[in-house]
Amino acid sequence: MGSSTFSTTPEWVKSYKPKLDYGWRLNGNEVKVLNDNTITINGYEAETVELLIDESLKTKSILSCVHCGICTSICPSIPANQNENILMTYKLLHQGKLGLIDFKDKSIWTCATCGLCIDKCPRGVDIVDFMESLRKIIVKLGVGYSPKSLQKAMVNLASVGNPFGEAPGKRGLWAKEFDVKPFTKDMELLLFLGCFAGYDPRVRKTAIALINILKKSGVSFGILGSEENCCGDNANKVGNTDLFLKLASKNIKTFTDRGVTTILTISPHCFHTFKNEYPKFDKRIEVIHYTEYLSQLIDEGRLKFSKELKKVITYHDPCYLCRHNGISNEPRQVINSIPGVIMKEMPDSRNSSLCCGGGGGRMYFDSDKDQGFSYVRMKQAEDTGADILATACPFCLLNFENLPSAGDNPKMEIKDIAELVWEAI
Repeated sequence: MGSSTFSTTPEWVKSYKPKLDYGWRLNGNEVKVLNDNTITINGYEAETVELLIDESLKTKSILSCVHCGICTSICPSIPANQNENILMTYKLLHQGKLGLIDFKDKSIWTCATCGLCIDKCPRGVDIVDFMESLRKIIVKLGVGYSPKSLQKAMVNLASVGNPFGEAPGKRGLWAKEFDVKPFTKDMELLLFLGCFAGYDPRVRKTAIALINILKKSGVSFGILGSEENCCGDNANKVGNTDLFLKLASKNIKTFTDRGVTTILTISPHCFHTFKNEYPKFDKRIEVIHYTEYLSQLIDEGRLKFSKELKKVITYHDPCYLCRHNGISNEPRQVINSIPGVIMKEMPDSRNSSLCCGGGGGRMYFDSDKDQGFSYVRMKQAEDTGADILATACPFCLLNFENLPSAGDNPKMEIKDIAELVWEAI
């Protein structure tokens, strides 16, 4: 595209003029407001520049950051990442202020959107929103770098509704062996399996444990089977908002048509997306993470234990359960309710929990797992001397299990809370 000159200033430009006056640069191109009546945009159409400005300047990250460096120093990616992908957050924020973002910088994709930086930032900067905005620009404009493995996952999501490219008819097909019924509106809740429980054999064990628990507790529930689509979390976090809205619209229509009023999720990412990102829910549909529900069943006396589990357990708080949604007590209440269990906390727990590295679309990146975020967290878990590292998220579960031993406790088991509960029933 060549240079374009507009005789009339577009409406959207007027509110951005003070920010545009310093000049906005992208890959060597420059945007300047020459006067109140004319705007020259070098290399891009007006709509493209609108997206660039809106996505990069909309957050408090640009206006509030004082470059103290706390975000970079506490980022879980720093201790273990390869040098070329180290996420220098404060540097990106500074570049954003100057309009000098290098969209070929691979570190833009290092962010797992865990939110630890937001929690610790003294200025309350929404850094996750800023990082997502950079990715949105890359996807929308087709500029810079994005991982090929991620692109493949997005193509699969668009074509068959899951990131693995599996046939929709296979989603949760295994559940028939456990006599799980299709959801009907007279049931208490819809169990939303999610992509990993639907297709991955390891996460399937978590789902089977939860199904057994619900049946034992007398809960009426069903699944959508082939009608279930990805919640769209990863599409949203990597900047593919059009795909996210497509998936969200499809799911909302299915929920509405089937008369769903309560959704029980296995993944914190599905939970977060349904609860906080989906439009048009208008509080008509309640969304519950399974750890909240198990805690409720225990309090009501519907879930009872019959066996002791004489194990020392340390619990890892998933970012999208605890930090993003404030759920930290319920998982611990469930674990502590299991007879014979002794809990040991890691140094960084609850809102300070270190990320496993699976959020923000990173589960679909081709990378060395033993060089990722989860290595540092696994070392903390092993240092507690616990027998079991428990979590409540498919991403965390898989990332920890795929690691070699990080220290002197190679026999530590990795289990989901649902598996522990079912063992003790």
